[in-house]
Amino acid sequence: MRVEIWSDIACPWCYIGKARFEKGLAEFAHRDEVEVVHRSFELDPSRAKGDTALVIDMLAEKYGRSREEATAMEANVAANAQSEGLGYRTDGRDHGNTFDIHRLLHLAKARGRQDQLLTLAYRANFAEERSVFDDEVLVALAEEAGLDAAEARAVLADPEAYADDVRTDEREAAELGANAVPFFVLDRRYGISGGQPSEVFVQALEQAWKDRPATALTAVGGDAAACDADGACEVPQR
Repeated sequence: MRVEIWSDIACPWCYIGKARFEKGLAEFAHRDEVEVVHRSFELDPSRAKGDTALVIDMLAEKYGRSREEATAMEANVAANAQSEGLGYRTDGRDHGNTFDIHRLLHLAKARGRQDQLLTLAYRANFAEERSVFDDEVLVALAEEAGLDAAEARAVLADPEAYADDVRTDEREAAELGANAVPFFVLDRRYGISGGQPSEVFVQALEQAWKDRPATALTAVGGDAAACDADGACEVPQR
């Protein structure tokens, strides 16, 4: 079985959803027969490379809130992340264009290190004092993931390297009707949107495994927090 996950490094619910999916996968009897592939989805593709802003300021502007309200929104997301055992900083994080990160993730996929790099990039962005919008930080993360630093630097220096792969992922997301992330697709038959609880992923994996002849993409699970194509992220109250 193949599970494809469309996500963006800038999306907190993708970070949380990855952890919840992995918990669900760990409970799935056929977990060793599941191939997980991460796909690209940009929340803020129109933002220029190098144009970054503090997340609190971005949230305040996007939602028309005060900085105090934006800080409270981040605190709610942090509580959700921490409930999954994830680190989450609410102050000092920045937001920017993630196209280069996605290109580097495609290099990592080609070298069999995609999940390792994604995990490190999420941790750097949400839990550590490291900006994933800095090329040298990305090179360092790539090296930590087991990639060659010189090759990673060369990819970042060439704006066309793996660019088509990113755009193909985004086109496929649109064709599948994904307008928010995280978006999980099981064998191109079952779709799960948002950072669902781990038990929903267990149910979906079991259903997909049992009903493998199915052909239509079927939604599994109800509504869950996600980040949409305009970069807006739902923040449920605890």
